[in-house]
Formats: sequence, C-alpha cells, structure tokens
Amino acid sequence: TNHREKQSAKRKTRAWREELPTQFQTAPMATRLLIHLPAPTAAAVPTTSPRLRKTAAALTASYRRHRPRLAVLAGAAPSGGAVAPAAPAGENRGAGLTPAEAQRLEEFLKADLPHLFDDVGIDRSAYDDRVRFRDPITRYDDIDGYLANIRLLKVIFRPDFYLHDVKQTGPYEITTRWTMVMKFSLLPWKPELVFTGLSIMGVNPQNLKFCSHVDIWDSIQNNEYFSFEGLVEVFKQLRYYKTPDIETPSYLVLKKAANYEVRKYPPFAVAEAKGEKLTGSSGFNNVTGYIFGKNASSEKIAMTTPVFTQASDDKLSDVSIQIALPMNKDLNSLPAPNTEAVTLRKVEGGIAAVKKFSGRPEEEIVAKKEKELRSQLLKDGLKPQQGCMLARYNDPSTKDFVKRNEVLIWLNDFTLE
Repeated sequence: TNHREKQSAKRKTRAWREELPTQFQTAPMATRLLIHLPAPTAAAVPTTSPRLRKTAAALTASYRRHRPRLAVLAGAAPSGGAVAPAAPAGENRGAGLTPAEAQRLEEFLKADLPHLFDDVGIDRSAYDDRVRFRDPITRYDDIDGYLANIRLLKVIFRPDFYLHDVKQTGPYEITTRWTMVMKFSLLPWKPELVFTGLSIMGVNPQNLKFCSHVDIWDSIQNNEYFSFEGLVEVFKQLRYYKTPDIETPSYLVLKKAANYEVRKYPPFAVAEAKGEKLTGSSGFNNVTGYIFGKNASSEKIAMTTPVFTQASDDKLSDVSIQIALPMNKDLNSLPAPNTEAVTLRKVEGGIAAVKKFSGRPEEEIVAKKEKELRSQLLKDGLKPQQGCMLARYNDPSTKDFVKRNEVLIWLNDFTLE
C-alpha cells in the first residue's frame, strides 16, 4: 500500500511540474522558492536632467532593496488586480512598453488624475505597494504614504489640479504636465500657492503598475530631495498681497517660472478710455463713470479689479486705461456709453507672461519691471509682443507693502513643453 501511494505521489508531482514554465522547472530549488519582481532599470526612472540622475539611481537601488520577497509566478495577477494588462509570462520586457500598453496607461492617467484631490480619488490598484514618491520637499516609499500625502494636501490646501498633457517619455516612463493651485487655509489671508511642472512616472515591467513618481517644479533649479530652494519657493508664495474680494478676469497659470508666470486668459470685455502714461489716472473717471451709470440706460455695473493701463508700443507711450467688465456681460448686452471718450471693446485673451510686485507703481519702477520681464522671456526662448499692460488691484489708500501690481506682456506662439 505504501509503495502504491509513493508511486501515485510521484506521478502527481511530475504532472504538476510539467504545467510550470520551462525556466521554473530547471531553476535551482532556492530560485523556485523565491522569484523576485524585476527592479526598474535606469530607463524606467526619470533622467531628464543631470540633477535628477542621482535621484533616479537612488530610486532604482531602493526598489531593489525593498522589492517584495514573495513566491510569485511570472505573469500572475497581482493582489487587488491591475488597471493595465500584465506582461505575459516569459516575455522579454527589455524593449519597453508596446504602443498599445503606452496608450492604455496614458488614457488611464488622463481619466484618473483629475480625481487626485476630489472625493473619488485616484485608483490605488494602478500603483505598486512600494511606489516611490519624490518631490523637492517630500518623499514617501510606499502607497500608504503616497495616499496620506494626498489626504494631507486636501485638508490643508484644498488644491485644484489641472492636467495639461500625458505622454510616454521612456521605455517604461510616462510623463504628465500639470498645474496645481492651492489655498493655504491655516493662514488668515489664505494665500494662493501655484506650482506647475512635470510628474515622471516609472512603470514596473512585470505588472505595468506605476512604481515611481518624481515631481519636477518649473520654478526651481534643484529638484532633488531635500531642496532648500524648494522650501524657499513655498515660503515666498505665502507672502501677503491684498486682492480685493471682487470679480477679476479669470485665468489659468500654465507655467510658473522663478520670476514670472505664464497665464492663459479667456476673452473678456473692457470699458476703455485714452490715458497719458502707464501709472497715470487720466481717463479713469470716464471709465468708472460708465460703470456707475453714465451710459445709455443709466445701468450700474459691478466694479471689478484690476484697473489696466495698456501701452501698445515699444516706447510705452501710446496708453489706454481699461476696466474689465463682469464676465457675464458681453458687448451685445452692455449699454452704450454716453460719451465718445469711452469705448467698449472685447479683449481676445490669449497667453500672457506676468510679473507680480508690491509697492507704489511709479513710472520708473514699472518700466524697470517690464524690461526685466521682457529680457527674461527672450532668454527663455519665448516671443513677447511689443508693449505691455500694468494691472493695479488696489485703491490708493492701500498700504504700499501689501499692494498687488502686475506687469503683463502678451506672448506669440507659446506652447507647453
């Protein structure tokens, strides 16, 4: 009886082994007991700048140290399921993602990331348990820390996240471009912090889950953790600028550089009069008279901020003064002015570079800010139009050190990289 049972057990063992992949049948016993998930290669970790090569190497080494030491058959479905299809067993993954796999991951991120800070949240199953997150001032080494950081940001900053682009940038690498706008609710003046940049997502070749996430901010040079420059950038944005609590033309920051922002403005209507100089008030009474009821229907129109003065020439001498009209108004619904000194006009919107500053906006100061901004734009390879606009958000009684002033220069042919 014992002999028959032993023979039966041997036959079952041989049948079981024949069902396993060939490389598993011939592997030594130690290897059969422990099959490692492949660590990401250098190609799977961002190396878009020399400064990030050290970070990429550290992420790869860390992943190798902490990779799950579990008995996993090649090609087995991960616990919890995967959003993207897993690599077939035995397939050589050295060539990188297939076009179909890259497209599926890109489409997934386009659908998933807009939920980063809402009640839906991101799909946890698309990330390795040991996903490595790095930005200039924070880091986490697992999915729980990654999600905890998102929850903390939701409580303290109430972020708005805008996704601009998603594309494959390496064999196992997907890169996103984004804008994040946050209000710091713990300070009485609730400052608005704006960050733009790239997220470089490394993909685990074994299960096509995201195994690393490195953020690069546009506004700083040193994006390695821990970046003192990054911390200074955060504190700079906590500065108090007094912005009146009335309507202002809407815009979205596409890129925040170290010394200026690139904004996208939708079209808006203005009441406009002839001015004398950028920092002057000539014509102001004419445009405010229009919104206070000096128009064909004696209609009073809500005041907005800022007051714009625009110089359309490179000598900053051909000047007009403008007040933006409420966004729910269009030229067809507005009453006609009572005086020829005031005209109504639609500003087509577009892309503008903006430099913010406080203090009294005197002519020499504004000319200097315009020159600095234009020089920086040309250095960065952008195409500024001639002329500029000065935006003044505050009335003259506001303390100079909290005033919000901005110089705007419209750009030609701007594209996000």
